[in-house]
Amino acid sequence: MSVVYDAGALIAAERSDRVVWADHRARLEAGVMPATTAPVAAQVSRSSQQVQLRRFLRGCDVLPFTPGDAHEVGRLLARAATADVVDAHVVLVASRRARPILTSDPHDLTMLSQELAARPEVRTLQP
Repeated sequence: MSVVYDAGALIAAERSDRVVWADHRARLEAGVMPATTAPVAAQVSRSSQQVQLRRFLRGCDVLPFTPGDAHEVGRLLARAATADVVDAHVVLVASRRARPILTSDPHDLTMLSQELAARPEVRTLQP
């Protein structure tokens, strides 16, 4: 099964985390394309020197933040009484695609997920 990566997974990939890279490679070899969002990529991208991050993202479906997403994200943030637009977008994308989220910080994503009828599973990265 594919996953939606949150920023923690991308940061781990940039740091050459062997577990994250092995999991990513296994998905790609199985013909499963993981996804992330353009806002998550923006959150992590800091320079053109992040070779590992760019390599990792080549093996991801990077999904845009569309004008229609803006209203859904805003409603989700209101229901959850929180303000992180990037996290809310990740949860909505995962919910729409019925995919789990892979993250290093499950608290906020779990809280947001609980506000949706189609709740995506939130999985914590293994250290």
